[in-house]
Amino acid sequence: MKVFSTYHLPADLKYHFKQHNIVYSENPYDRSLTTDELISLTKDADGIITLLSDNISRKVISSLAKCKIIANYAVGYNNIDLVAAREHSIVVTNTPGILTDATAEITFALILACARRVKEGEEMVREGKFTGWKPELLLGRGLSGKNIGIIGAGRIAQAVAKIANGFNMSVFYHSRNKKVEMESNFNAVYLDLPELISNSDIITLHIPLTKETNGLLSKEMLNLMKPDAIIINTARGEVLDEDYLITMLKNKKLFAAGFDVYKNEPNINPELFQLDNVVLLPHLGSATVETRKGMAILAADNVIAVLTGNPPLTQII
Repeated sequence: MKVFSTYHLPADLKYHFKQHNIVYSENPYDRSLTTDELISLTKDADGIITLLSDNISRKVISSLAKCKIIANYAVGYNNIDLVAAREHSIVVTNTPGILTDATAEITFALILACARRVKEGEEMVREGKFTGWKPELLLGRGLSGKNIGIIGAGRIAQAVAKIANGFNMSVFYHSRNKKVEMESNFNAVYLDLPELISNSDIITLHIPLTKETNGLLSKEMLNLMKPDAIIINTARGEVLDEDYLITMLKNKKLFAAGFDVYKNEPNINPELFQLDNVVLLPHLGSATVETRKGMAILAADNVIAVLTGNPPLTQII
């Protein structure tokens, strides 16, 4: 049996698969594959490990003559045509749970960087513009006692709520349904979306990209934000109106914004580079050694399970 990964992953998967008599190979290039390359390199694969940046379209899926499983190396799976996969009886899995803490940590890294103007301060020092302490030098916003509005109530949202408790913040949340764990474990208060947005000092997004969440934070919703609010997106770029958010930031209608994901990732709107009230990261949510290795092992274990006739560990379909 053969397994192909669309990118080199930070774990010794060749040895991991060899224990099950499975031949493992990886993308030979240090870049994403084109559709034609994907089709050519996966045509004989019994299983494939894919990234969120891979477009696993109906065309690609239709070319998978032997494939039994697509193991996505991510929590999200909006890059895969699930309808086509189901039609071809291909199992699809993801890697939830493992990256919860890492993503919550990067969320608070962005919150702190925005609130305390870390990027501006670091640039000032590097550029030799720091001339000494001043009473009003780069005044930011404190977190203690502030309201944090969490959109979502899954694992990552709950991990963010836990950290917020440590900063003595009041936690609001919104999701499709109330979540007992959010309320009992983190003293979170459920609000409808407009109320959450208008009452939060910091808004942070932790929802998957679906038809329902695409553009959820529209122009109308963004206009409800406090003029000194901070917004953080570590979810998916498409869940908010990025272009209008940029306009608000340019006009100083918000205090700051932190981005780890973008609408047309990796093609980032160049207007963001001109703003001093944004912090921009290159999709680092799960970027710890421990997390990325754990994701690779989970993806591989899902493949091994299916190819050896066992149920996958984290099945989507």
